Amino acid sequence: MPSKTMKTTTAALTLALSVLAAQPAAAAGSTADDSTEDAFTFGVIGDIPYGEAEIAKFPARIQDINADKDLNFVTHVGDIKNGSSVCSDEYFTNIRAQFDTFTHPLVFTPGDNEWVDCHRTNNGAYNPLERLDRLREVFFNKPGKTLGSTMPVKSQEDLGLPENVRFTQNRVAFSVLNIQGSNNSLQPWTGLGATAATPEQVAEVEQRTDAALAQIRETFAGAQRRNDRAVVLMMQADMFDPSLLTAASANPEIVSGFRSIVHAIVKETNSFDAPVYLINGDSHVFAENQPLAEGSPWLDIYGQPAADNLQRITVDGSANATNYVRFSVAGNSGTEGDDVLSWEKVPFSS
Repeated sequence: MPSKTMKTTTAALTLALSVLAAQPAAAAGSTADDSTEDAFTFGVIGDIPYGEAEIAKFPARIQDINADKDLNFVTHVGDIKNGSSVCSDEYFTNIRAQFDTFTHPLVFTPGDNEWVDCHRTNNGAYNPLERLDRLREVFFNKPGKTLGSTMPVKSQEDLGLPENVRFTQNRVAFSVLNIQGSNNSLQPWTGLGATAATPEQVAEVEQRTDAALAQIRETFAGAQRRNDRAVVLMMQADMFDPSLLTAASANPEIVSGFRSIVHAIVKETNSFDAPVYLINGDSHVFAENQPLAEGSPWLDIYGQPAADNLQRITVDGSANATNYVRFSVAGNSGTEGDDVLSWEKVPFSS
């Protein structure tokens, strides 16, 4: 006959197993650094919705993404409006209400159309810094948490940039940064009568860029410490916009606002023995390339050595925003090397 001790131990083990079996599966948005999730997917959109017709379709676009139950989270890489419409509080509130209908965690980083370019007369001739403050009030009122379904993230709230966040899933480090088109917000606020960047404009760019550089370094340092398999950087700006290549080759100063950021990415990428992925919007045309590979003209423009491990993906936007990009992250087993991430465009249903 089994002893009383054995009976008690067996009963306790049975109870423990039954409790574990009854526990709900980990939430799709679980992002703790010690996450044990295996393969997973996430979605990315940007430069959407643009114009009245796309604004009307936006709720259906969100529902298409919600229907993809396998997504762990979604990122919007900026530009929630086109560049020739008013940057009103009403519009911001409407988009926030739409964002709240995401059933996945939603990570949002602002684009230039919703604050940098709001000085334009047809945008309402706002002070862009006032619009940035308002965006933070509307979209980042709960720092450290995503929109949509709640997912904890590490934010730079203490530096005044709650939109800059980082998190880790299954040994992949993610860093989402407020880096803007329009030369990272150094283009003059002509709608307010400026012909050069104003002192307050330059001060904001310097503060925001310093914060982005700090987060990039922290992201890679954490990835090195954890022996992560990849780093994923996301931002609005296309720092390698092919439409700017000729002009930037003749005058590199038109992309001067990106120089220190590119320098940091090159340095960290070349010190990190695993793939680095840069996901951006801004230029509206899907692209996949290695913008800083050996022989790239961007190396001379930015004055940098090659960073062959950097893979860039630009998501479709504006009139091309008829899809979202689904990224698949391979499980831990057998994925060390170049194939941690794969991706495909998923068309919207209408």
